[in-house]
Amino acid sequence: MAVTFLGVHGAGHGVGEDAPSARRRIVRARPARSGTRHPEEQPGHPEWSVSDRHALRRRPVGKSAGGRRHHRTAGRTPRCRGGSPAPAPHAKRHARERDRMIVATKFGLRHDASTGRVGDVDTSADYVPLACRDSLRRLGVEHIDLYYAHRRDPATPVEETVGAMSRLVAAGLVRHIGLSEVSAATLRTAHAVHPISAVQVEYSLFTRGVVEGELLATCRDLGIAVVAYSPLGRGMLTGAVSSRGDLGPDDNRRRWPRFADENIRRNLTLVQAVREVAERIGCSPAQAALAWLLAEGDDIVPIPGTKRRRYLEENVAAVALSLTGADRDLLRRAVPEEAVAGERYPESALKRLGH
Repeated sequence: MAVTFLGVHGAGHGVGEDAPSARRRIVRARPARSGTRHPEEQPGHPEWSVSDRHALRRRPVGKSAGGRRHHRTAGRTPRCRGGSPAPAPHAKRHARERDRMIVATKFGLRHDASTGRVGDVDTSADYVPLACRDSLRRLGVEHIDLYYAHRRDPATPVEETVGAMSRLVAAGLVRHIGLSEVSAATLRTAHAVHPISAVQVEYSLFTRGVVEGELLATCRDLGIAVVAYSPLGRGMLTGAVSSRGDLGPDDNRRRWPRFADENIRRNLTLVQAVREVAERIGCSPAQAALAWLLAEGDDIVPIPGTKRRRYLEENVAAVALSLTGADRDLLRRAVPEEAVAGERYPESALKRLGH
């Protein structure tokens, strides 16, 4: 059993819910439109794309035939473009394939209409159905297979949010629900209200402490899949970033501590260590990083990303790698987590995590 995972972030409302073309079980993401990117989307090796290995296999949403596609999107509050969003153009194009797709999207981050940047977090019971119906309209589908709360507003009890999401399940608008970047305690509380199918959280050789420990133990105790975003360290582990000069003027990584000049220099030493292990294995650094995550458990679903076919095919090829215990240990030792320089998000964004 395998599920092909796809995720697309795009600039402009509804673009994150724009479907790609597919070639067998390899899915190609469309380039985003020009303009200000989503704060978590980056060029080159951005955070979302394909994993094709036992995706969500522990949850009912993953019980599907080989080759079934998982189209993961990001619900967006419209920017200042005027009018109601029209259904995404892929809706008609892929209508015949809908029963072979698993569509996921998320809500919770409102965006400033003038800048498109993230504003408030809203996970209130009133907003949940409004956001869902907006996504259904943009996607042009009748139901969402996996619906995430992107972030949690600590002022809103998670029981209220998940209760509202469960009503979407009861209404047939959503099949399964997920959370993102929450604490283990919040996850247990939420799961008691309605079964949680997946938790999306940053997880890579560069960022391990967020997951490993209580959160991962809780997910495994409850049978919840871990969807690992930014598994390539936001492009750092690919070796594509050697200085801030490699980042475009509108690249949001310029605002993130891990990509400050002095931190890039320190982190490149770790990337070189990963490269040396990858050469020993016989693969690229990106493939080694993805294979390491896949080897951590069948309940770990990495979702790397790219807008380029050659990177997509490189990422998918990581599924065929079989790391030995020694390989995995070498990769861990190549990147001691305490040696990674710089926080993964700016302080303002970190305040939204782990509630």
